[in-house]
Amino acid sequence: TDAEVSTRKKTFAEVQTERLDQAERTVLIKCPSRLNEKKLLQYLASHGNVKSHFFFENRGINALIEFSEKSSIASLQDAVGIPSASEHHVVPFKSRLFTFTLKNPVSQHIEETPLHFSPQSHIPVKDLIEKLCLADSISSQMYILLNEYQLTEENIRLRFLACSLVQDFARAYFPDSTVKPFGSSVNTFGKLGSDVDMFLDFRDTGKHATKMKKGPFEMEYQMKRLPSERLATQRILSVIGDCLDNFGPGCANVQKILNARCPLVKFSHQPTGFQCDLSVSNSIAIRSSELLYIYGCLDSRVRALTFTIRCWARVHGLTNSAPGTWITNFSLTMMVMFFLQRRLPPIIPTLDQLKELAGEKDKHIIGGSDCSFVSDLRKIKPTKNTETLDVLLGEFFEYFGNFDFRKNSINLRKGKEVNKPESSPLYIWNPFEQDLNISKNVNQPQLEKFIAMARESAWILQKEDKTQQMINKEPWGLAALLIPFGKNNSRKMKNRMKGIGSETIRSLLDSLKLNNASSQQKAVGK
Repeated sequence: TDAEVSTRKKTFAEVQTERLDQAERTVLIKCPSRLNEKKLLQYLASHGNVKSHFFFENRGINALIEFSEKSSIASLQDAVGIPSASEHHVVPFKSRLFTFTLKNPVSQHIEETPLHFSPQSHIPVKDLIEKLCLADSISSQMYILLNEYQLTEENIRLRFLACSLVQDFARAYFPDSTVKPFGSSVNTFGKLGSDVDMFLDFRDTGKHATKMKKGPFEMEYQMKRLPSERLATQRILSVIGDCLDNFGPGCANVQKILNARCPLVKFSHQPTGFQCDLSVSNSIAIRSSELLYIYGCLDSRVRALTFTIRCWARVHGLTNSAPGTWITNFSLTMMVMFFLQRRLPPIIPTLDQLKELAGEKDKHIIGGSDCSFVSDLRKIKPTKNTETLDVLLGEFFEYFGNFDFRKNSINLRKGKEVNKPESSPLYIWNPFEQDLNISKNVNQPQLEKFIAMARESAWILQKEDKTQQMINKEPWGLAALLIPFGKNNSRKMKNRMKGIGSETIRSLLDSLKLNNASSQQKAVGK
């Protein structure tokens, strides 16, 4: 749609600013199970115009309410009561989280219309497979997967609201600070149910630095001095972590992990249902978020392929939410970007090409690293590549199934396979800190498993007879790739690691057919 195209063309910074502003005009209300939507909206309208709202389920019914004016929130807060302290004593912190109750609920349910709830999580893989079997091409299967998994408008608003509520605490100490999401919440590659990474930013305080430069004198704040920036970060996070823990409504399981390479506070934000990680401003992480945002906006195939590969990797145990020697989603996403840079003609530009297009405003030097690239999407020429997703999916598995990982590394700056600078099994250059390998954690067995799975998947896609499988009501195309291959036979799995024997696979496919015939009949028969 035209509307979508126009929203797509906004720069990363414009989208962020708009969303942060929207979040500051938003409140979250816990509602009774028998809710009269009209009555709630009428009550809220007495405090100002409600610009938009939606309902979602999370430990009961909740409403996210966006006012047109920030002042409406102050008006509402003035009218809201404090819970009576009969059994619990309350911490009197007044946030933007409220509970709405009906005093005489019995008389209220005369003309109830059922509420529409926005889903905040994606469907289970087995339900997804049933949906995929009904599509008419691998390409449409991939778009179905994308639509089921990607963040919805409502979920993105909820993420920005979670940040905004944490910001209210930070501003009690640092009135100029902002709390912003980064990573998958904003880079267009986030999936429903993923954590919210947020960071505390004091860089708006940099605006004051230029104020006093003119004239014969200088004035500056007296501030506490500490021996290192790291120590300052740890102290600030420690206090804000305590604050959330002691005073934050609905902030539970607060963990301070201050000795990590990047100190952070982990907590669960129950009102929005998110797991959150709060750290202090990391400029390079923001640049990575924006780079992926640009790639995701350039061509719809980019996100469709990335979501598919990540779902595939998760099903086969190649990625894991726990830290370890697995390939991370970020590394996997970078591998997809690299593959798309390598197509002829390329589907997305290299980072060096984006840097050449950068204007004065796009110049960013962070800690000695040049992180400049163009931010205006209109300056980037659309690709001439017309390959379908059907082709790209098979080619991705083919490409990495035969990639020379022993010798080569993956470099998104140049869009070229470059000799590995050191012996890590998988070497993916950090796009902005050139001496870092973002996949340093991956060990040889995990890489070999990835290669075996990629070869297996390429093989399944090449050998398959779609029409026959659809007649037999068997999973085909992407659906066939989202069923664990070695489900009933770890011995076969081991053989496949050594080198792929077609007999092994044939018998494996037969066993899959038996297992899945019955469940698929149900799916296709619907």
